[in-house]
Amino acid sequence: MFKVQELREIIKLVDSSSLDEFLYEVDGAKIKLKKNQGVVTEVVAPKVQTVVQQAQPQVQAQPKEEVKVEEVKPQAESAAPAASTSEAKPVNLDDPTLHKITSPMVGTFYAAPSPDSPPYVKVGDKVEPDTIVCIVEAMKLFNEIEAEVKGEIVEVLVKNEQLVEFGQPLFLVKPTE
Repeated sequence: MFKVQELREIIKLVDSSSLDEFLYEVDGAKIKLKKNQGVVTEVVAPKVQTVVQQAQPQVQAQPKEEVKVEEVKPQAESAAPAASTSEAKPVNLDDPTLHKITSPMVGTFYAAPSPDSPPYVKVGDKVEPDTIVCIVEAMKLFNEIEAEVKGEIVEVLVKNEQLVEFGQPLFLVKPTE
């Protein structure tokens, strides 16, 4: 059977990923998550049902029946991004003059070396090619990501502790000579 913490982690990972549907079965228990524009729509298990809602961390147990959870808004919607972006001028992700620092692997994005440390970089910071801009953790290995170019950070595209995909843009940098 699933533990509450495992369910919370699964919901968090699916919510922050680009997946629209997730199905996991183990020892006769099954969890099925579907999302549509960041909304979890269904959680199912055959024996004793444990549902964890992100908006309000409550656990409900209902034996031998299917439970539908609708309109559960992710917590991340109400939270501000880890590094706020410049609101005076929106930055175009497809701007060819900007360099994208992308994730070299699937993992968890960390903006700082530890939870109580300031972020490696924020909007407006100047970077060199060897400047560490973040960490991507994959399978308990913490990989330092470098800027790769000399320039200025103009946009942080992901939130701290967000699951990132291979090749996903993390930062936009305005290159300088």
